[in-house]
Amino acid sequence: MFVNEFKDRSYEKLIGIYDEKNGVQSDLINNVKHVSVIWKSFALRSNKDALQKAILENKNVLLTVETWPSFHKENVSVLDKVLKGSYDKEVKTLAELINQSSGTVFVQWNPEMEVPVIQYPWQYQSPSKYINAFNYFAGSLKKLAPRVKVVWAPTGYPGDSEFWPGKKNVDVISIIRGSGAEQSAKFYPTDLSESDKLRLKLHRLRFMDKPVFVLSVDGMGDTKRTDSILQKIEIERSLYKNTIYSAENFNELVNNQIRTNLLLGVFDPTKKLLFEPEINVEHLFTDWGEIQRGDFFKKFNEVIDRKHDVIVTMEPWKDASNVADPNVLQNTLNGKYDKEISKLYSIISNVKQTVYLRWAHEMEIPIHRYAWQSQDPVVYINAFRYFMNFVKEKPENIKRVWGPAGDRGSADWYPGNDVVDYISIAIYGLPDKNITDENMQESFSNIFQRKSFRMRFFNKPMFITEFGVKGSEKYQDKWLIDAAKTIQNNKQIFGVCYFNLFDNPKAWGHIEAPDWSISKSSLKKFYLELK
Repeated sequence: MFVNEFKDRSYEKLIGIYDEKNGVQSDLINNVKHVSVIWKSFALRSNKDALQKAILENKNVLLTVETWPSFHKENVSVLDKVLKGSYDKEVKTLAELINQSSGTVFVQWNPEMEVPVIQYPWQYQSPSKYINAFNYFAGSLKKLAPRVKVVWAPTGYPGDSEFWPGKKNVDVISIIRGSGAEQSAKFYPTDLSESDKLRLKLHRLRFMDKPVFVLSVDGMGDTKRTDSILQKIEIERSLYKNTIYSAENFNELVNNQIRTNLLLGVFDPTKKLLFEPEINVEHLFTDWGEIQRGDFFKKFNEVIDRKHDVIVTMEPWKDASNVADPNVLQNTLNGKYDKEISKLYSIISNVKQTVYLRWAHEMEIPIHRYAWQSQDPVVYINAFRYFMNFVKEKPENIKRVWGPAGDRGSADWYPGNDVVDYISIAIYGLPDKNITDENMQESFSNIFQRKSFRMRFFNKPMFITEFGVKGSEKYQDKWLIDAAKTIQNNKQIFGVCYFNLFDNPKAWGHIEAPDWSISKSSLKKFYLELK
């Protein structure tokens, strides 16, 4: 068996190429035939001849390969079957056909893997499993057919970078406009233009140094208009070629951050744990209004008097009038809050304690709890950089913290190595607000594994500035022991800070907000496990 199903895929047209290095032939758009094959481990018929004809009769071929299980309800991961060699014979025969071509054959394998729908059997799989299967397929094919060009084919949906298999086996990236899977996922705001959608898709690929094919389902764009949009995008990106789109992004990183001392802190407004000897860091949340009124100055100096280091999370939204600014990012860039930023730096600079300065956290979550969430990543990044570079010479006691929640698509908002000293993520055991059974909470280790993987493009130490678990003391102790073991085994974690309070009731509506508070006894057990 070679091909279970062959079909002309010209309904997915190549309508544009984004290639700043001009490594792809310029006439490819009008000279490529798109076809696809579906492989199953049990075939009813073969269309090898049809595929061979397409490869031999066309100068350039874009071949989409899909691997499906034998039967619709087969309870086996198709990615596992790839890794077990179930399609090795197909790969070998495909290589033989590719080697007969006098042109170029581009092979894209199991596309749109990152979209959270179940349209294909390789969706809703772990990124690491997809990556391993992709590299198994691509590596095998490249070895047998060295001239093949392998295409990694996400949709361009948020979180696609989690499935990036690395540069070794990828020659080209493709993204698609008008995807049925993407429309089913319903992520994009309805008022977002097609131009902005394409710009954001390309933005998500800024850590991959590869040319990008822009494919389109019938009716979703044409070559001339797409070329015009791509030219505009290239001009806009050139404005930030030394920051957001720096060539430094393309470096393959090896995490060499290894702690020598672990910091333990708390956010504890009720002061139940602040004076315990295990604590050496305190977390303060503040906003423009607290700085204007002088409230932050008082709270900050109380921490300094206790000789604790400080995590300062600046929530840039409400001023003294307690009215949120819906355009806070752009207004920050416009200088509206320069006076408050200047006052903040004057307070936190030149103290003996270390200040971990975190600004506009959890920006990537697609909600509107905070005014800076669900905003344009480019505007967010520029505002973050403006805030962190506000003083010409960064005070020695200040460490700059970029604080995503660690959710899918986090990398889209990374502001750059030069303005980040630490990355922070939030880890809370409750995966869904409707869950009332404490035992249904997710373990610290599972959450950390998922969220830390999303940070793999950045060689920065981590500070878990928020974590918590609700439930009985017995359950909390069990959860915290798992957390301690995970922290011990991951030396890139330089600090952890427990959120010792109930969550903001306004964020939970009619549901009672979870209380993350723990006892002194639980803190001590956690500390001893860390030691």
